[in-house]
Amino acid sequence: MDDPRPARRAGHRYRHALWLLTIRDLRVRYSTSALGYLWSILDPLVMSGIYWFVFTQVLHRGPVGETPYIVFLLTALLPWMWFTGGVSDSTRAFIAEAKLIRSTTIPRTIWIARINASKGIEFLLSIPVLAVFAVAAGAHLHWQATLWPLAIVLQAVLVYGIGLIVAPLVVFHRDLERAVKLVLRFAFYASPIVYATNALPPALHEIAALNPLTGIIGIYRSAFFPTQLDAFAVTVSVIVTVVVLVLGRLVFRRSEHRVLKEL
Repeated sequence: MDDPRPARRAGHRYRHALWLLTIRDLRVRYSTSALGYLWSILDPLVMSGIYWFVFTQVLHRGPVGETPYIVFLLTALLPWMWFTGGVSDSTRAFIAEAKLIRSTTIPRTIWIARINASKGIEFLLSIPVLAVFAVAAGAHLHWQATLWPLAIVLQAVLVYGIGLIVAPLVVFHRDLERAVKLVLRFAFYASPIVYATNALPPALHEIAALNPLTGIIGIYRSAFFPTQLDAFAVTVSVIVTVVVLVLGRLVFRRSEHRVLKEL
């Protein structure tokens, strides 16, 4: 029978290295900034303020979301910042750390995992800000908030899977970095961030569910807006996320050695 202890030690070393690299990222990001932590929440707050003003004060159209709209926006924009930041930074995961990657024996997936982890921690640190706005706006917390761990795990796996795909491919095709930014810009409006999925025409509901962010954002929003929880969209999100992870591992495994030669 094989001794499981070497595998456990390797797993422990991987987790320890991941933690150290993640903390390093956060320290570097905040140590050179006067506002530090505030920068991680300032962008979604400004975006929420703009969209709130446009849709509630300027257009005066029918509601595209639920009330209070500022909470409706933040429950989607905060996880969106994690998603877009994790995917965008993954395009530079290998290029930015080329020398270190070539000189260490740490599994190369860690350079993608540490980006995902640091962005995920920033998201967790932004939750108190959401709580303040929820209390100030009079939003009520519902039992669906207990589903947030599912949303967090799904999003972490999704961002990690996409990172496994784009990180090595950008090494071979540098233009892909710009292409990813364009896709993310499209994904923002194709995801239910400034609007609710049930505001879409019925014919588009199933198509919208193919976007894994639809089910994930629905889980986040259901903590304050229970009608936003769509079991079908969540199920599709789980399936698509697993497919992305499997595809990402396959792409990464087949391209890893070529990446090392290219760096």
